[in-house]
Amino acid sequence: MSNFLLKGSFSVICCDYVTEFCTFAAAMTNHPLTRTLFVSDMDGTLMGGDSRVSARSVTIINDLVDHHGLLFTVATARTTATVVPLMSPIHATLPMITLSGAVLWHPLLRQLTSPCGLSPSATRQVCDICERHGVRPMVYRQDGNMIVTHHYGALADYEQAFIAARDHTPYKRFVLDDPGYAVSDRDALLVFAMSRGDALQAVHADISRQVDCTSIVYHDNTDPSLALLEVYAPGCSKAAAMQRLAHELGVDRVVAFGDNLNDMSMLRVADHSVAVANAVPAVLEMADEVIGPNTDDSVALYLIHNS
Repeated sequence: MSNFLLKGSFSVICCDYVTEFCTFAAAMTNHPLTRTLFVSDMDGTLMGGDSRVSARSVTIINDLVDHHGLLFTVATARTTATVVPLMSPIHATLPMITLSGAVLWHPLLRQLTSPCGLSPSATRQVCDICERHGVRPMVYRQDGNMIVTHHYGALADYEQAFIAARDHTPYKRFVLDDPGYAVSDRDALLVFAMSRGDALQAVHADISRQVDCTSIVYHDNTDPSLALLEVYAPGCSKAAAMQRLAHELGVDRVVAFGDNLNDMSMLRVADHSVAVANAVPAVLEMADEVIGPNTDDSVALYLIHNS
């Protein structure tokens, strides 16, 4: 059994597959076509309108990974409960940035690593602020390779649909109607809330003023009337995780793809930022380049000509 040390806040991993991963990473960083790391958001960017990676995109990416040494991964707010099945057709080898950088999923190691957690006291503060606004958030904590999500109180129909699509998987478990949902001796990877309209803007503003954390509110890709609030540990972001991964792989350049407000941190720090045509106005304005919409396999087609 070998040891592989990921620098910075990455963790020491002990696994039979580590040697395989290290050999792969070393080979890829010496490949003439792999000096660039490509990192794509999933919803609204890599995936189409059906929230799936199309067969065409899968074929293109797999060919580039298998035969041309493409370094490609994703950065998403999703957890492994949906990332693993959605990405399973792709020949993924690099760590995937999940929960917006709060934890990585290693497809070769089959492990969650490098958690970036919000302290128990800060988690309680965030939950208290949410409750003062009449919002009951979900609190995500790591238990081995499982993400355990706690919630207390009545669930709106959209919250029930959200849970139903993610429950009963090997990687996520919900603990509902839990009066102690805000209290634990474990750090929280994420405090998450959903609401119709703009009610979460005030919650976000209070949390940002009162708690040392990373907080963002934005609207859902598929249902723009649904606002999403995500609260992470301070310094936790897609950008920070992407930069650490790029450093570990020894690449010279990073290209990032995105469409929504929670992608802006990684688009800002990427050497080249690419927005899909369906991106929100703020992302379209800041991107170095705008390509076709997510429904046209635009990320995969970009990779053909630019990897």
